[in-house]
Amino acid sequence: MAKRETGCQTESEVYATAVGLLARREHSQRELETKLKTRGVMPELIESVLNRLVDERLQSDERFAEAYLRQRSGKGYGPRRIVAELRERGVDDALVSAQFREAVAQGEIDWYERAASVYSKKFGDRPIEDMKERAKRMRFLQYRGFDHDHIAVVLEGE
Repeated sequence: MAKRETGCQTESEVYATAVGLLARREHSQRELETKLKTRGVMPELIESVLNRLVDERLQSDERFAEAYLRQRSGKGYGPRRIVAELRERGVDDALVSAQFREAVAQGEIDWYERAASVYSKKFGDRPIEDMKERAKRMRFLQYRGFDHDHIAVVLEGE
């Protein structure tokens, strides 16, 4: 197992660490900042390196939000949950809204279809027998982050 670097303090070392993180997957600026802080990097260096990465277009919150939206929606999560997760990762609300509008406008994501798919995968063709079962299924879809409208359309089909 590789030894984890702690306290890399030159700008070139911090830059190399950040590029290595970005090579594995997209990161938001806040995620990179947090990971570098846990490695003992001084805040001034973090800011400098993050600005350089943005200037060189190696880090982009817009690209991160697009990839994250595609990945999480593909795993069956709804818009509310994805928005909350992107906020946790420090992505600007205006950027998140723009990414969602673009994905829906281009027909990449149909939230009603995603909700129905997740629902049928979890519950199959079993009919809802009572209100307790209906509430359980609603809670599942809410937990997954789907809006009330999405849930209502899916449950109407039952």
